[in-house]
Parts: sequence; structure tokens; C-alpha cells
Amino acid sequence: MKKTTLNHIHKQLGAKMLPFAGFEMPIQYEGVNAEHETVRNAVGVFDVSHMGNFFVEGKDALHFLQYITSNDVAKLKPGKVQYSCFPNEQNGIVDDLLVYQLNDNKYMLVVNGANLEKDWNWVNKWAKNFDVKLTDKSDQYSILAVQGPKSPELMQRMAGNSADLENLKFYTWTKADLAGHKDILVSATGYTGEKGYEIYVPNEYAEDVWNELFKQGKDLGIKPAGLGARDTLRLEKGYCLYGNDIDDTTSPIEAGLGWITKFTKDFINAENLKKQKEEGVSRKLVAFKLKDKGIARHGYDIVDASGNKMGTVTSGTMSPTLKEAIGMGYVSVEMAKPGSQIFVQVRKKQIPAEVVKLPFV
Repeated sequence: MKKTTLNHIHKQLGAKMLPFAGFEMPIQYEGVNAEHETVRNAVGVFDVSHMGNFFVEGKDALHFLQYITSNDVAKLKPGKVQYSCFPNEQNGIVDDLLVYQLNDNKYMLVVNGANLEKDWNWVNKWAKNFDVKLTDKSDQYSILAVQGPKSPELMQRMAGNSADLENLKFYTWTKADLAGHKDILVSATGYTGEKGYEIYVPNEYAEDVWNELFKQGKDLGIKPAGLGARDTLRLEKGYCLYGNDIDDTTSPIEAGLGWITKFTKDFINAENLKKQKEEGVSRKLVAFKLKDKGIARHGYDIVDASGNKMGTVTSGTMSPTLKEAIGMGYVSVEMAKPGSQIFVQVRKKQIPAEVVKLPFV
């Protein structure tokens, strides 16, 4: 099993470590709910170094990315970031990712840790037709997600006069000097729904940056946060998790990701996805709240009043903010409207639930 550069620090802090995406990762420190609340109200730091960093450069970099991703990469310029996905040829999704434009002909792709090998093979398969150079530097970078309403204040303290991080616009990036190290890439991104940043730091500086964050953030109530809280935070906002809500068999149109699927250009499987958009799909990813006690877990059946299966729960938890059981899952289009009554099969019980609008929080 792989280890992130900061693995020993998580263990010193008493983190509960579990295998995730081929890495030994911190799932929680003092507890998911406490860490969740810290991110919603103050500032938490996640080690998300299991994510991958692929670099794409060369004359055809833009054309290549336009073809293999669903969003319109031409809208980017150096300093901007875009959320996108790799569509496959069977109406599914290879992965969701972030695309950073670094300069005119160079981009960084940030992909999910669990899909590193699959994604690398996928981008290389298509790169043969373009004048591009691909480099996998996933093992060279640590990624820290600094998230929460007090993160702008903390990050400005970290950067001093080297960069204006407090006013960094959502989905843009800049370089800053952090913990005595120059030109560290920092973006105003994250997957918690709170104000936040992601820091892409060479492994040899990761411990310095981590320690400095906790030193500078002491009076702001900073705490380390694990992947457990990352999951409850993203679910409260209705953000898709690859492997749960989206995968090789779910289309971006079904998953509500039409907004990152731009038909102003040609891309892999664009024709079929455009047809889906125009003619409609038979199922949709919806959000729901349970009306009785119970928790909807990934893989549970969603049924109608007669007990007939009509879908599957993709994500579910007890919302730490709402103190209610929430979830997402695929249901038939007829049952996808907010207010629709559905049931979740929890062991032998059918628990009533209502389809609701996102976000939950």
C-alpha cells in the first residue's frame, strides 16, 4: 500500500488510518462530526495527496484536452481552473477531474487517486493522435486542502506579501511563498462547498507547509480533517463522488453534469451524449431525505410503494449539519421531481423518503 509524505504525521496525531485508493489514508482524527463542523465553521486541513497530477504540454495541448474532456477548455486562460470529466465511449465517465491552465501550451490535470492507472492509460491511448507530451508527476506532489470560512485569513497569513490569497477568485490559481518555500501553486478550489484552497506542494516541502498551517491557524480553531468528513461535507452540497454517484456506467447527463458537458466542440462520444440531452434519459441522479429513522447506505435499493425496485442509493449519510439522513441515488425520470415519494430498502424495512432539491445545506 502506498503512503503519502505526511503519513507519519497523521499517525502521530492518532488518526484512524484505512486503505483508500491504494493508499493508507487518514479517515478521521477526533471524529467525523467534529471535523465536519470545524470545516463548516472555522478551518480544517485535509491531506489529499492520493490524487494524481498529470501534465499535458505541446502544440496540440488545447485540441487534445478539448477532445478527451467534456467541458470547453478554450474558456480557460493561464491562472484559471475548470471542473470537467473524461467521457468514455459507452455513455459513461472514466473520471471527473480538474483542468489547470499553467501557460499557453501547458496544463495540469488533477485526477482521482483510485483511478490513477486507469486515467493514465486512458489519456495515453488518445495522445497518440496529437502533438503532446504527457508527464505523470503524481508521486512528486503532496496536495493539502485547506477548507472553511476562516481559510482566506489563514492562507493570507501564510503567504504574507507574496500573493493576495484572501481575494483569490473561485476556480483560479496563483503562486505564493509558503513556509519559506517560493512559488507554491495555490488554487481557490475544494470539494466541501466552503471557501477553501488546495495547495500543490513538492513532497520535500509538505511537512514544512503542514506545520506552518497549524502554527498560523492555532487561534482560528484549525484542525486536521480526514476523508470521512470530506465525504459528509461534499454530500451535503450534492457533489458527486467517483465510484459512488458517477462511474463507467453513468452518463454526465444522467448525473446532472450537463453543465460541464459542452456540445460547442467535438469530444469523445459527444454525438451520443448530445442525443441523450435532446431526447432525455430514462433515469436521473436525485437527492433525497429519509422521513423515518435509518441511514441510506451506498448500494441499498430504492423502491416504490409496492416494493418494486426502481433505483439504487449511490451515497448516503446522517448529515452532521441537518441531523437528518440524506442521500443520493438514481431513479426513473418520472420519480425524479422534487417532492416525489420514494422508499429506501434498509434491511427488511422500506423507509419512506422524499426527493429534494440540492444542495442539502
